[in-house]
Amino acid sequence: MTVTTTLPHADAVALADEQLAAWLKQEGCEEPPPPVRAPAGPIAVGPIPVGAIPVGPAAAGAGATTPPPVAAAERLRLGDRVLLDRDQGPLRGGPGAGRYDRRRLRTPAPHGTRQLTLTVATAPGGPTWVRLEAETHSTGNGVRTPCRVPVPELARTLLPLLDATDGPAAVHPTPRVITAGEVDGLIDELCDPERRLPTVVASVPANLPLDRWVEDVVRPLCHQLPGLATAYVLDPGARTGFNVALEYHSVYGGAVRTYLPEVDPASRQDGARHPVLARGRIEQDVRRAAGLLAREPRRLAADLPLPLPLASVPVLHVPAPHHRASAVPAGAPATGPTAAPTVGPVAAPTVGPVADPAADHAELAALAREEQQDRAEQQARVDELERVRRTLRRERRDHHESRKARERQEGQDHQDHHARRKGRLRAGARALASRHCAVPAVVARPGATSAGRSGKPETFTELLARMGEFPLLTFTGDQKTALALDELQCAGAGWARLAWDGLTALQEYAEAAVRGAAGGDFKQWCEHTPEGCHRFPPRKAVRGESRAVFSHGKWKRERMLPVPESVDVSRRAFMGAHLRIGGGRTAPRLHYLDDCSGSGRIYVGYIGLHLTNTRTN
Repeated sequence: MTVTTTLPHADAVALADEQLAAWLKQEGCEEPPPPVRAPAGPIAVGPIPVGAIPVGPAAAGAGATTPPPVAAAERLRLGDRVLLDRDQGPLRGGPGAGRYDRRRLRTPAPHGTRQLTLTVATAPGGPTWVRLEAETHSTGNGVRTPCRVPVPELARTLLPLLDATDGPAAVHPTPRVITAGEVDGLIDELCDPERRLPTVVASVPANLPLDRWVEDVVRPLCHQLPGLATAYVLDPGARTGFNVALEYHSVYGGAVRTYLPEVDPASRQDGARHPVLARGRIEQDVRRAAGLLAREPRRLAADLPLPLPLASVPVLHVPAPHHRASAVPAGAPATGPTAAPTVGPVAAPTVGPVADPAADHAELAALAREEQQDRAEQQARVDELERVRRTLRRERRDHHESRKARERQEGQDHQDHHARRKGRLRAGARALASRHCAVPAVVARPGATSAGRSGKPETFTELLARMGEFPLLTFTGDQKTALALDELQCAGAGWARLAWDGLTALQEYAEAAVRGAAGGDFKQWCEHTPEGCHRFPPRKAVRGESRAVFSHGKWKRERMLPVPESVDVSRRAFMGAHLRIGGGRTAPRLHYLDDCSGSGRIYVGYIGLHLTNTRTN
């Protein structure tokens, strides 16, 4: 977790220490003593030598030596296998570069050790950066396993107290509902160049109440996201405006979409970069879906470079605890006016029976071995992280190259198929021409029509009467606009047959989409039609309208077409996706709404002449 806060550095550190102490107390551990703030000036690293701090009457007299700064790093043992390391100091780059405070807590785990590192860093004139890292160290090789580490409770409590932000956006621990009036602010947040964290936007199915969906599905789904991403839920009024503004980045029907940084709303290619989690996958297993949803934010949190103040924090070097001085029995005189105890993790004289030297030496040796093992584990984690990053970069590069090679091969296959088809057509034409005079004309049987031979309707009147043959398609538009095409005398029958081909392909796509096997939208289905399915020309399938249509109120309203109330409470939805079922000045179109991820159906809202745009009059 990497966020910023407007709180001063000292206040942020005090708040973090308070929450950490409260959590330790709740877990049954000893509360750590308040950290000693280092005074201005050079900061000493390590314990203070014996006799460096004068005590007794001589220290209070005139000319007493000024005590040097206290140790900048210390280790506290708060329980069995519970260690707290604390250090503070200037950032790398000199005293004027800023300062940092760091807390590293280690607690026992069933098969290793949990480590929680909290770092607060502030540069002059900049915000206060807060970073929280949670790791699990295996007892075997000490390899970090980021996908299995749960979100620490400390992250959930700190975020609201710090008023944490990511650029200009607030980072909240739970999903927040967005209304219609807040859509513009959400879009500005998605497009903000200073955003580092992913933004998760959830939609609500039209047939379910908002509160119930948020409580039963969205909150458990976002349980692993606090500090890693910001989460929002679009209410029914905000969904339409959001999807109209983000044509290529829409989310609806109960699906959840993760918007990575640097969203480009005008780019269709950029829309494929932001993953969508379908409603069917979520309802099948919410817990597994939560893990899938958190995978990309966790990867991004591990791969993003640190901001400069956090990158300037030096490596943690905890000094080995020194041998505690033998305590002075009660009532015994001091050996001298300047006698002082050895300063270790706790800078205070020890009162009690004399410590056993052998036991102290054994404890010192055990702590030294533990420190050496900690440093070895830290180096192993650094090496493993670098190896994983190299592997991920290599896999992404290989995937990109294989995808480009596959696209080239598919393009070549398409060209070869087109060439073979043209060759067969030419050969057939030549054969028909050669037999034209020798073959007698075929006499049509009485009552036989082209519709009877091909099964396709000749008119839109027949097409609308046969819409029941497509169980997953629903026509919600005005039949008059479709029937008016029959009155035109220019190739009307060809338009009806082409529209029938498009409806057949939409039906086959919907059957695959409700099973989650479509592999993309209808445009991609047309480009890669599975074997045995009806093929519709990809160039005649259009994903959406141009930006000029979106910016024109009247043209946009023409495409707000009827849908059932279960799909949208306003009974209107923007249908930018359409099929080209004719050309020329009339250019008939078929507009539809793909709601396979929601209601499991496709709604055809318009069949008729081309709606108004920049090319119509």
